[in-house]
Amino acid sequence: MKLVVLAGGSGTRLWPLSRKLFPKQFIQLFEGKSLFQKTLIRNKLDSVTVVTNEQQYFLVIDQAKEDAYEEVGFILEPVGRNTAPAIALACFDSPVDEVILVTPSDHIIKNEGEYRKCLKKAENLANKGNLVTFGIAPTYPATGYGYIQAKGEDVLSFKEKPDLATANKYFKAGNYYWNSGMFAFKAGIFLEELKKYSPDIYKFAKQAYEKSVRDKQGMLRVKYDDMMAIPANSIDYAVMEKSSMVKVVPADIGWSDLGSYDEIADYFVDGEYQEDIAIDSENNFVVSTEGKIVSTAGVSDLVIIDTSDALLVAKKGETQKVKQVVEMLQAKGSSLINEHKTVHRPWGIYTVLLEQRNSYKIKTIEVKPKHKISFQKHEHRNEHWVVVSGEAIVTKEEETIVLSANQSTYIPKGVKHRLENPGDTPLVIIEAQVGSYVGEDDIIRYEDDYNRT
Repeated sequence: MKLVVLAGGSGTRLWPLSRKLFPKQFIQLFEGKSLFQKTLIRNKLDSVTVVTNEQQYFLVIDQAKEDAYEEVGFILEPVGRNTAPAIALACFDSPVDEVILVTPSDHIIKNEGEYRKCLKKAENLANKGNLVTFGIAPTYPATGYGYIQAKGEDVLSFKEKPDLATANKYFKAGNYYWNSGMFAFKAGIFLEELKKYSPDIYKFAKQAYEKSVRDKQGMLRVKYDDMMAIPANSIDYAVMEKSSMVKVVPADIGWSDLGSYDEIADYFVDGEYQEDIAIDSENNFVVSTEGKIVSTAGVSDLVIIDTSDALLVAKKGETQKVKQVVEMLQAKGSSLINEHKTVHRPWGIYTVLLEQRNSYKIKTIEVKPKHKISFQKHEHRNEHWVVVSGEAIVTKEEETIVLSANQSTYIPKGVKHRLENPGDTPLVIIEAQVGSYVGEDDIIRYEDDYNRT
């Protein structure tokens, strides 16, 4: 059985911990692991393909390596078109008789023993030619999930997210399950059903796959125009709600998609995330990413999320309103919805230490061993580089110099340049930018080993 992990996301529901370039599945909040890492660990299969976007694949690589997952295949989408196209691309990239286990990377499963039993049932049903979905036994009348109506293993219907009265009806009926977004089927069977019920998605996904290219890292890269030609649709709408071959595996596995801070707080009932000092305070959920001492006095039932550049304080039961906060920030054009002060890149990371808009910015930059940034130039800023540790090869136009700790160089605006780490340990530099504009989009790339578009 082949594991296909869907690892996209917009990073809105768990802001400010999550951002567009760092969605919730990569937050290492769960025993030092991320939800993505827990997905890999939970599904120890020989063959793994991750469908993600070009801005996040290096997060996947780094976190997979932490858990000894060296052999991970990638399908890189230049733009998301929902789950049906993503799964279709993964199936085109698989033998027709191979059973595919499709799973999101942003949920949690507490009862892994029962989960493994459900996987075995799903694999058996898939081998018989069925499209299998996993129905989660509801623990309360939720309005935030879609539902599956079933009779035994037979799916009767799929239901949209209900209002509270309808959710209560489903909950009491006993044969309705939360739609988990997990599936199992043979690659060829899914593609046959996709061709039958959503022929346009099948046609254009097939074309996109056939015109895609594998780069030198072995990643399958889909071209932007080909991806945009595929109609955007979910697997439920495109196939599952129309096919007569759908079966459900009822799963009482302690599942949650952790879609709000309320759900995360409920997960950590052991009190792992609380105040350092609490005076006449109780039932608060507190996360401080910067290691600050957090103290409360006379407050209860709060969610407090402190990051390097944003602070969220919300009342428990109201944390779904975080989406509205993100919408307001977006309307203001704030970069806070996009990235943290520490930003992951294919070659390493950088952290913004100090910034004055339209004047200067100071960063630390860490380049991984044997990696380099793109050959590039800037139109509005000059850069000063000081090596803190490691060895740097610096290219400026036709000139190449080697710098060691405590040595520095100057990159005038308009000069093509590149920073490279030839060593076996991380290269750390301090970068001081000075200019009329120091935004991250002031960059023109000429050569890029990471095939960014």
